[in-house]
Amino acid sequence: MDDVKRRKLAAVYRDGLLNDTIPFWSTHAPDHEHGGFLTFLDRDGSLFGTDKPVWLQGRTAWVFSKLYNCVEKKAEWLEMARLAVDFLLAHCFDDDGRMFFLVTRDGRPLRKRRYVISEVFAAMGLAEYAKASGDDQMLAKARDVFDLLMRYHTTPGLLEPKVDPHTLPSVGHTMPMILLNLSQVMRQVDDRPVYRETADRSLDMVFNLFAKPEHRAVLEMVAPDGSIIDTPDGRTILPGHAIESAWFIMEEGRLSGDRELSLKALPLLEWSLERGWDEEHGGLLYYVDLFDRPRIEYQWDMKLWWPHTEAIYATLLAHHLTGDAKWEAWHTKLHDYSYSHFPDPEFGEWFGYLHRDGTVANNCKGNCWKGMYHLSRMQLLCWKLIEEAGV
Repeated sequence: MDDVKRRKLAAVYRDGLLNDTIPFWSTHAPDHEHGGFLTFLDRDGSLFGTDKPVWLQGRTAWVFSKLYNCVEKKAEWLEMARLAVDFLLAHCFDDDGRMFFLVTRDGRPLRKRRYVISEVFAAMGLAEYAKASGDDQMLAKARDVFDLLMRYHTTPGLLEPKVDPHTLPSVGHTMPMILLNLSQVMRQVDDRPVYRETADRSLDMVFNLFAKPEHRAVLEMVAPDGSIIDTPDGRTILPGHAIESAWFIMEEGRLSGDRELSLKALPLLEWSLERGWDEEHGGLLYYVDLFDRPRIEYQWDMKLWWPHTEAIYATLLAHHLTGDAKWEAWHTKLHDYSYSHFPDPEFGEWFGYLHRDGTVANNCKGNCWKGMYHLSRMQLLCWKLIEEAGV
């Protein structure tokens, strides 16, 4: 990639972040009356719902804290992060120490899931905020949330299983993937051995259970010994998750100074792009079957914003690490598809949901699942990676 192209890309990511994504959410999402952030946003940023997804509060705290830590120490960004953190601490923890998944606008509990995803992103947001604010109490809380979620995650029987483990024992890819990323955030502000141990365990599971070199695939669910479960769930490939996992591994190698580990992630990235890319219409399919059998998810062929943001950064990072023109070509293809389909030229930010042919399926800019996290993280990381290359 030549310097002219790098400079143009850096401007796209930087300006998109600072002049579009962040202003959109800073303008429309903060709830200065009740605290926290409102995420059910219509195309123009107007509200179409007021319930608050807890996991998106943690993600929002992380984004604004990360901006403060990595871009500029703007008081506004720290205040935004604090708005999310204060709401989390005041309203989002149940009496047992676990967290709700969804609360009302004023913080009354609505829903609690059998997953610990709210806890993962609360720990992440609190840790990044502790780094930004220098608040030791926030770091202590991040540690406490991390320890609690790991206890629930690793202790059989504490969390209700998705299916009866005696009938169908299985393990999923989601938690090892996200725990690898969480451990990286925690290690930047805390030096407890448990984070390194968590990262090592996650790496072992991804490579030895979910990665299937003989099939050129990364599976979402396998038997405890890593064998394939020949059911629709067992044959599931979620390209976005696999791509995200690959770049987390690349970053783990960079963080630990292990280039070989970073390079070991590249096949996982390549398989997932090959599996996910829609040769007919372009873009990444949401779900794929290992043996090309029918998918049971009604949205299997849709094009969602977040797998594309993950793939844009993953391929840019792969090119940064290797200089291989193959990864530049993949990055260009993904960037061009994404920036010609997802951005909203009238009201800003990105549409989140496209039909298979690339037409917009839903005008919303936020909901229970879509917040500011994936897009702003991609723009920030791509911009900073290009800067790291010296452009």
